Amino acid sequence: MHAYQEPIDQVRSGMKVVDSDGKELGTVEFVKLGDPQAATTEGQESGPRPGVVPILADVFTDPEPDLPPALAARLVRTGFVKVDAKGWFSRDLYVTPDQVARVEGNVVHLSADRGALAMVS
Repeated sequence: MHAYQEPIDQVRSGMKVVDSDGKELGTVEFVKLGDPQAATTEGQESGPRPGVVPILADVFTDPEPDLPPALAARLVRTGFVKVDAKGWFSRDLYVTPDQVARVEGNVVHLSADRGALAMVS
């Protein structure tokens, strides 16, 4: 017997992302699974980065998700998919777990259009 998986559990970096109309939005940059039953985001934030110079990594790397604090806290708790949007001047997008309708092959199908997704601030 297999345990039920949410569609977000099947999402991987590099997958193509299409909106509810089938329009390609970009590719998955990364996935952060959350803990929706958590009361706070404590312990879910990104930790120190490993490496020779972790301080420099922190200086030159933006925290994720790059959104207003209240929305960022909610996404850290529930999880999200960051989409590297197509186009030179397109802002990256954040997809919530409930916006992932299904995953077929190497394509993530969303239940929402681009306008309903959070964008990098």
